[in-house]
Amino acid sequence: MLEAPITRNFSHTSFQFRCFPELREHRWILALLFFLCFLSVLLGNSVLVYVIRRVENLHSPMYFLICMLCIVDTLVVTTILPNMLLTLLFNWNHISLAGCLIQMFFTHFLSSLESTLLMAMALDRYVAICRPLHYMDIMNSSMCLRLLLFTLLRSVSIMSTLVVLASSLWFCHSNTIQHCYCDHMALVKLACVSTEKNHAAGLAVIICFVGVDIPIIFFSYMKILNVVLRAAAASEERLKAFHTCTTHLIVMMCFYLVGTITFLSGGLNIPIATSINTLMGVMYILIPATVNPIIYGVRTKEIRCGLQRLFKLRARYVRSLKVSPGKGQT
Repeated sequence: MLEAPITRNFSHTSFQFRCFPELREHRWILALLFFLCFLSVLLGNSVLVYVIRRVENLHSPMYFLICMLCIVDTLVVTTILPNMLLTLLFNWNHISLAGCLIQMFFTHFLSSLESTLLMAMALDRYVAICRPLHYMDIMNSSMCLRLLLFTLLRSVSIMSTLVVLASSLWFCHSNTIQHCYCDHMALVKLACVSTEKNHAAGLAVIICFVGVDIPIIFFSYMKILNVVLRAAAASEERLKAFHTCTTHLIVMMCFYLVGTITFLSGGLNIPIATSINTLMGVMYILIPATVNPIIYGVRTKEIRCGLQRLFKLRARYVRSLKVSPGKGQT
């Protein structure tokens, strides 16, 4: 008699990560680098959120979006990096299927939120620079609320579908995930049943986010650049405007390009080495979270001035505390 297909009798309920096995001998150095990146992300984004909250003249839609971006960056890195460090340092690389699906949802959900926030920031700058007289009418509290609801509904619905489809698969071959965290395609590759719906869902994610957000962002910055270059009288101002816009675009394009290749590499059979694909999957989350506080914080004059003001106020407060006891004794 023929044996019943294994897919009807068995499916793995726990998995283990294979995080940079080629560098196992140097895992302490790798863990140190990732730990320093983690500290940098926490420090940079926390300082930026603190400054935006404390400085009153930064309470505007643009800085609210920057604040939200910092929070999302911190959360998405926290979703994957502590577990990666445990895997590299102590070989604690096991995860249940439920835990894997939860990590997958939050990783992709937060990444999709970042995409929508980048699009919203580009639109905000477009309105502020290209239609300044109508800025307060367009970018009001009602618009911010609608943007927030759109962001949450789009990300939750699409990423929930992705996770539900992945949870219905049977995993009866290997339980080793060739990645440092529970990436969608890294898990789907382990399925021993048809994954056509999962690949279609992955393609739908790219169309809904990359196919929509990138054209809007690119169009907005091109219009901004055109208006600013025509209005700027001095060549130095033009160069500064061009440098700012191109810097933002380069960071965004790197985020989208690397994320798209990583997300679709399995479905489109793109010939990328497993270690390279793993590195790209980690970097497309780490690099924006590390660079965004510099791009949107340190390089923004208003935030830089706000940070200096807070430091001066703090210094005055400390000096007053040191002087007060002396006055009390005389």
